[in-house]
Amino acid sequence: MPTHAPEASAAFTVLHGTHSSVVLEVRPDEAPLWRYWGPRLPDHCVPLAPLRDGRAIPPSSMELDQPLTVAPTFGVGWYGQSALLAHRSGRQFAQQFTACRIETLVPGQSIAIHLTDSVAQLRLVLHLALDANDVLQLRCELFNDGADVLDVHWLAAGTVPLPGDAQGVRSYTGQWANEFQLQVDALSRSLWQRENRRGRTSHDSFPGAVVTTPGATQHTGTVYGAHLAWSGNHRQAIEWLHDGQYQWQMGEWLAPGEVRLAAGESLQTPTLFASCSTQGLNGLAANFHATVRSRLPWPGGRMRPRPVHLNTWEAVYFDHRTEDIRALAAAAASVGVERFVLDDGWFQGRHSDQAALGDWWPDPGKYPHGLQPLANHVNELGMEFGLWVEPEMVNPDSQLFRTHPDWALQLEGRPLLTMRNQLVLDVARPEVADYLFTQLDTLLQNVPIAYLKWDMNRDLTTAGDALGRPAYRSFVHALYALLDRVRAAHPQLEIESCASGGARLDMGVLVHTHRVWTSDCNDALSRVSIQRGALQFLPPEILGAHIGPAPVHTTGRSQSLNFRAGVALSGHLGIEADVRHLSDEERMALGRWVGLYKQLRNRLHTGQVWLGEAGDGVLWQAHGDAHASEVLLLVYRTTPTSHRNTPPLRLSMLRTAAHYTIERLDPTPPDWTSSPLNDAALAAGAQQALPPTAHGAWLAAVGLPLPRMNAESALIYRLRLVPP
Repeated sequence: MPTHAPEASAAFTVLHGTHSSVVLEVRPDEAPLWRYWGPRLPDHCVPLAPLRDGRAIPPSSMELDQPLTVAPTFGVGWYGQSALLAHRSGRQFAQQFTACRIETLVPGQSIAIHLTDSVAQLRLVLHLALDANDVLQLRCELFNDGADVLDVHWLAAGTVPLPGDAQGVRSYTGQWANEFQLQVDALSRSLWQRENRRGRTSHDSFPGAVVTTPGATQHTGTVYGAHLAWSGNHRQAIEWLHDGQYQWQMGEWLAPGEVRLAAGESLQTPTLFASCSTQGLNGLAANFHATVRSRLPWPGGRMRPRPVHLNTWEAVYFDHRTEDIRALAAAAASVGVERFVLDDGWFQGRHSDQAALGDWWPDPGKYPHGLQPLANHVNELGMEFGLWVEPEMVNPDSQLFRTHPDWALQLEGRPLLTMRNQLVLDVARPEVADYLFTQLDTLLQNVPIAYLKWDMNRDLTTAGDALGRPAYRSFVHALYALLDRVRAAHPQLEIESCASGGARLDMGVLVHTHRVWTSDCNDALSRVSIQRGALQFLPPEILGAHIGPAPVHTTGRSQSLNFRAGVALSGHLGIEADVRHLSDEERMALGRWVGLYKQLRNRLHTGQVWLGEAGDGVLWQAHGDAHASEVLLLVYRTTPTSHRNTPPLRLSMLRTAAHYTIERLDPTPPDWTSSPLNDAALAAGAQQALPPTAHGAWLAAVGLPLPRMNAESALIYRLRLVPP
């Protein structure tokens, strides 16, 4: 690891990514000082001098300079947000690290910082790594070395610096069926803070954000992003500091009394993923996508092409009739579906959302011979069989709750508050986890289930364990353990994280699952913004995106099949509609879209994603390899045009010294006015038409001409590099 020590009292520790660097100033008797996190520095570039030796003490200030450290603490001269808040029965409320040791894990890439407070009798180990994707990973473990209990109120997973020209914060809010709504706030001397106390990742407070600097766009400029890999309560804050810089902290939000460390116990935080990009928002997304892809637990260690789903929910809801389900499966297979997922309504007594959660065996009135005959039928049609479950939940009207009412999270003297007529099980209790594992394991052993849609349809409240203690974080850790236990017993199984749609969508749950259900909303117009928000942090192949019915039950709106399919195409494609009742023309059109997805998914689900806007209500999304030798371009018009002529679409990612062929790929081109590219002649099936060729520099600087599009419509293009 490159180090430089101009004085015996300080040294510099430097980590380099591909396009970013970290510089810490290390002294033996305190936490390392943050000197730099940002665009890549030359290999041997270190600060001119130690920070304290180069900064004058301002008037009316502490005589000991207090710069930002990797773990700022409260009560001994630091007045900003602290990375740790703890005490022992009201005493030792102030901490200050008195010893520091740096352990090199991977030279130049990862370290462990060992910090000791000999007065407060605690240790903090901060793991810090900068990977080749320019994603900085931070996590902490706090050890209680004292003889009595240490009450912990807050422990940041990481504290990172932001430059003084940081200008704005892009965060995401929303609600059920309308997640990932962009919120843009200006940074100032006021504290910027977001918190979530819902017990799951939440619809309304995503555990991540992006910080921009002046001039940053989708394609250019310096931006910073961070994401907490955690599926429970969380907090993040950005604070202006008196040297004109900012600090950014993120970690679990802890309920009162939730963490009380006995002598010798420790607390470990989730991992904070942070990244700096000089290629704008798209470059930041590429960094996050690469790191997420490296962590996904695919069976066999490698992702296979993402199979086309049909999910039964919006086709039959709770009305499960064996012959109808079999007919739905046959209709799904006829349009090219590869995985048939039986949603809610299949288990004992489940005729509505008011009963039966917890009783995880097939309803004999609906499936008198169990699920095996249906699963066999689905397999014979050439599809995998998947199943919906919601293991963490229980209905008061269920055999499980009547037998074990104490298994639900609850507080003595407080009413049992239901949401969607259900309560939450205390999964951290061994007997509860064992019961759930046994029920799932029995299903998976007896039925050829390739996929579980694992749902969670409520937030946590009155979340007390058997002793009345807060159970929020223990619940999340128990969930992760149960997921791992199921996967260990059934290593070929794939699991989707669903929580009323996108309420449990984060890098934490994705260490244990393989897909997320991006939103319960299948309205294509709503999905454009929802999916674009999710793509800032997560790659498209794990974002469930389904072609819904028209009208859509969450919004009441109707859109053309072309628009619904064009919007769903880029994610993990599925169908959420009753395909039994399609006309022959609709069935053929749907089959063509499914066929196009199968043709393109290897390109859509690898490489980089670029998002952009052409103005006048036109948004675009491109997928291609790192060298942009082949680019798939999805163009969406979301609103009616206000222009007589559609503005061209500039593609700055293309190679400016090369030529590209341009093909229209959408299966059924609408009857719009032809563009200069003669779209009708380039429609699928017109094999005699030769694609036009354009210079990459022209497409980047001037743009791709577009036809006049109706509102709520989509176009699909493929641009291929012309060999020299």
